[in-house]
Amino acid sequence: MLTQIVKFEVKPESADEFKAALIEDKKGAETEAGLLEMKLFVDNKNPNIFFGYERWADQEALDYHTKQAYTQKVVELVNTVVESVNVMDLGETNPAPLYEKNLNRANPEDDVFIIFFIFKIKQGYREKLLKQFETHVTSTRKEEQGNILFDLYTIDGQDDTLAVYEHWRKESDVWDIHFNQPYAVETGKLMNEAVVGDLDQYMNFVTEIA
Repeated sequence: MLTQIVKFEVKPESADEFKAALIEDKKGAETEAGLLEMKLFVDNKNPNIFFGYERWADQEALDYHTKQAYTQKVVELVNTVVESVNVMDLGETNPAPLYEKNLNRANPEDDVFIIFFIFKIKQGYREKLLKQFETHVTSTRKEEQGNILFDLYTIDGQDDTLAVYEHWRKESDVWDIHFNQPYAVETGKLMNEAVVGDLDQYMNFVTEIA
């Protein structure tokens, strides 16, 4: 399996055109046998920033997708209206993402709150963080009813970067409940030591667009 997060920053005047192309690309991808999952998001604070979360059966499946006309349309726009693009190939950590084994689903009444937290860490802290997140992720999934999804990934070729991908039933489940849990407090203390710069700069709160 191949899992990616792709971040696009688009010229403001072209954001609507690029969003439409992304949605068309997803519709096409959903007809492909090699696609396992694709979700598209826009940043809540900056409508010119888009994220894709994608899972493919293998590299061959992704290569096939890239050759399709609807994907080539996105590629053309990347070359003309996108100011920056960051393709991140993800590696699993322990505990691994649940994917299809995750029984949690959003309810109709949920105001789903989604976070991409992709952060740089100082030298010497990687293993400490990975160990602490074993407890953090396990406890979050087991104990917090407001959590729908909580996954931690490494990024291939970037040993100084980790990525957290989260879905919550509502925003207050994060600020009022999650961050007050003992394991989250411990993680927060370590993060304040380990992360390069201010943590807020790495948080993207997003809304699913397709």
